[in-house]
Amino acid sequence: MLTYALLVFFVAALGGLVLASFVLRGRFTPWAVSLLHALLGASGLILLLLAVLQGAGTRATVALCVLVVAALGGFYLASLHLNRKLAVRKVVLAHAGAAVTGVLILLSAVLAR
Repeated sequence: MLTYALLVFFVAALGGLVLASFVLRGRFTPWAVSLLHALLGASGLILLLLAVLQGAGTRATVALCVLVVAALGGFYLASLHLNRKLAVRKVVLAHAGAAVTGVLILLSAVLAR
C-alpha cells in the first residue's frame, strides 16, 4: 500500500507543479487542476494512513505527519482561492517544501522494505 500511496503522491506532484507555475506568474490557478491535485493528495493520505495503521513503520508515520502539515497548507491556499485572493508565494513554497519532504521520507520507507 505504501507504493500505491507514493505513486498517487507523484501524480499529485505533477498537478502541484502546474499550480505553482500559475502562482509564481501571479495568476489564478485553474479550478480543475486544483481539485484534482487536492483529490489525489487526499487519496494518497488515506492510503498512507491505512498503511500506517497496518504497521508500516516509523518512516511511514513520519511521512504521514509531514504530509498532513503539507495538506494544512493546501487547505489554506484553497481558502484563498475560494475568496478570490491570489496565493501567497511563500505559503506555496512552504506547502511544496513540506510535500516534497514528506514524499521523500515515504520514498525512503518504500525503498527500505
